[in-house]
Amino acid sequence: MRLVDQIADQLQTLIREQGLKPGERLTAERKLAEELGVSRPSLREAIQKLASKGLLVSRRGGGTYLQAPPAAPTAAWSENSLVTPLATLFVDDPEYRYDVLEARHAIEGACAWHAALRATDEDKVRVRDAFDATLQFNESENPDLAAQADARFHLAVAEASHNLVLMQTMRGLFDLLQSTVTRNRKEIYTVPHNFALLTGQHRALMQAVLDGDADAARDAVTSHLDFVRTTVRTLDEDDARRARAMRLFTPS
Repeated sequence: MRLVDQIADQLQTLIREQGLKPGERLTAERKLAEELGVSRPSLREAIQKLASKGLLVSRRGGGTYLQAPPAAPTAAWSENSLVTPLATLFVDDPEYRYDVLEARHAIEGACAWHAALRATDEDKVRVRDAFDATLQFNESENPDLAAQADARFHLAVAEASHNLVLMQTMRGLFDLLQSTVTRNRKEIYTVPHNFALLTGQHRALMQAVLDGDADAARDAVTSHLDFVRTTVRTLDEDDARRARAMRLFTPS
């Protein structure tokens, strides 16, 4: 069992032992991490996991609250039901990632706007920590960990929006987002100076949220996604051109 799953189980056990009811607030994050004997970043991942299942919710003004799960969720909203067909399409049709990028434009633009207006001090710490993690994992040259850190940064901004629909949509798309970010990263980073450009774009988004500048936050995420789309499209076209050349000049 992964560490985050273990912590999520511990957290659910603690909630039961404390007899918390839906709508009641969990212990402050720092104290909760001490009680469970885990790091705060790991605790946050566990909270996000339970939130994606509808068991917890972060509310505007700070704090995490217990939320009653739906009594009988419909098939359309059962766990991973939204992501599974999208993931299948992504595997069957690589071009589908451009549809994902277009969807991210709409969703993340709204998330960034509201995050800049609504982010609490705690939210801002999480966004800054998530940004710092992207630098840490990039330096490790592990594309999988780097992709996870990248996706978590965008998710941290979405959570700071305190819009439950946007938050749940982003959480539901997390696995799909991670898979598209992984592929995009591997291709974009074939050009060395792109790392600095992406880092600057993430930094601009983070700073806009920290400054409470909604217009700048929306513009930053839009510029970032435009850059990703243009760069990946160019690399795809270059690959296709090389493949055609190989077919043309390879003796039959």
